[in-house]
Amino acid sequence: MKNIADIGLIGLAVMGENLVLNMERNGFTVAVYNRTIEKVDHFINGRGKGKHILGTRTIEEFIRVLARPRKVILLVKAGPPVDMFIEMLLPHLDAGDIIIDGGNSHFPDTNRRTKYVEGHGLLYIGTGVSGGEEGALMGPSIMPGGSRAAWPHVQNIFQSICAKVEDGTPCCDWVGNDGAGHFVKMVHNGIEYGDMQLISEAYHIMKMLLKLTYEEMHVVFKSWNEGELDSYLIEITRDIMAFKDTDGNPLLEKILDTAGQKGTGKWTGIAALDMGIPLTLIGEAVFARCLSAQKKERVIASNALPGLKSVPNLKKKAFIEDLRMALFASKIVSYAQGYVLMREASHAFDWDLNFGGIALMWRGGCIIRSAFLDKIKDAFDRNPELSNLLLDPYFKSIIERSQKSWRNVCSEAMLHGIPVPAMASALNYFDGYRSERLPANLLQAQRDYFGAHTYERTDAPRGTFFHTNWTGRGGQTSSTTYTV
Repeated sequence: MKNIADIGLIGLAVMGENLVLNMERNGFTVAVYNRTIEKVDHFINGRGKGKHILGTRTIEEFIRVLARPRKVILLVKAGPPVDMFIEMLLPHLDAGDIIIDGGNSHFPDTNRRTKYVEGHGLLYIGTGVSGGEEGALMGPSIMPGGSRAAWPHVQNIFQSICAKVEDGTPCCDWVGNDGAGHFVKMVHNGIEYGDMQLISEAYHIMKMLLKLTYEEMHVVFKSWNEGELDSYLIEITRDIMAFKDTDGNPLLEKILDTAGQKGTGKWTGIAALDMGIPLTLIGEAVFARCLSAQKKERVIASNALPGLKSVPNLKKKAFIEDLRMALFASKIVSYAQGYVLMREASHAFDWDLNFGGIALMWRGGCIIRSAFLDKIKDAFDRNPELSNLLLDPYFKSIIERSQKSWRNVCSEAMLHGIPVPAMASALNYFDGYRSERLPANLLQAQRDYFGAHTYERTDAPRGTFFHTNWTGRGGQTSSTTYTV
């Protein structure tokens, strides 16, 4: 075994262990360190036994066994622990060495840390890693950003261990400067929230409106996964529907209906609000999880607030096809909104994101991997300046043939009291985006009436602002003009 490691990793939780085993399997010698030394011993004598893995028990020993330029991956909890380990490492590293944060850090933190570490003469990478425990072991999607000069030193390692698409193209490439990698991973997670909520709404409709059994729902999701909706999340939903508890009954029926979250979906929504981007579907997906957590209140409200009593009269087979089309159309809107947010961030932070390349990075290994990501890459290959996926010919055609089904599903769900916040939000976004005229003229009149905030007129050039003395008592003094 070599006594010098190609790369080092700090943080031997499940993701860290699996990523180390992945790197080792691909021909790299890896040094490992963990604050709890027992974890190092347990790993070296367990899953890592007999492999090209160097266990170390101090930071000094860890740094000493790394080849130059030293490359250190941090897989620790996001937030203060990352800053703590950066401070621990800095005194022991030399100019040109590389610190890599592979956790789910918030992109503003990565912006800050990149500048801080570069200020000490070192290089910094903040990289999104998607695929969960299995992805870390077998090949994740990797989205690196930070110090551009660091990429040539880690490219071979990252592209060796990441997932590959059918033609062997790695699901990893350089994303952009500073926090670009973690921003793209954040949007990935936001889209993941949206996809999961949409699938859950489809399940709820099948169960409550169509009264399908779990076996029947398993068959539906199985068929969906063999067509346009082919994706990892549909695939695992198919399997979940068929999974039985020890008593032979569906396990899903026994799982409490309160969803957890770790914050990346919320971060995506906050970023969208900060940038003025209507990320409505992902926002609703986050709020749906928040509402699910209010279980005690919902139980009380279910008795206190009855809905309309009605008996649906639906042809199951036709409605299941409508539901498939509604799910597909809503999914397209989720990705369209996510890409609009990335486009705005690319301009705001001067990242020059490669949108087609991002779709390719998401094609394998990650949680939102699906067959239609190839179509997103094709869309940006056709038009690198595409402002919204809904305007691409392929996606436009899908929406056109889905519209009737989409509206039917949302209508029937609302008529019968089945909540579809994400699916309805997607449809409302589509209708708003395609509207030449929206009622925002009234909003501007109201704002000018109570706050003298001014407005623009349809019969005057854009950028010319007006104020009206609506009551005859307000005078002609106006507030500062609004920005759009």
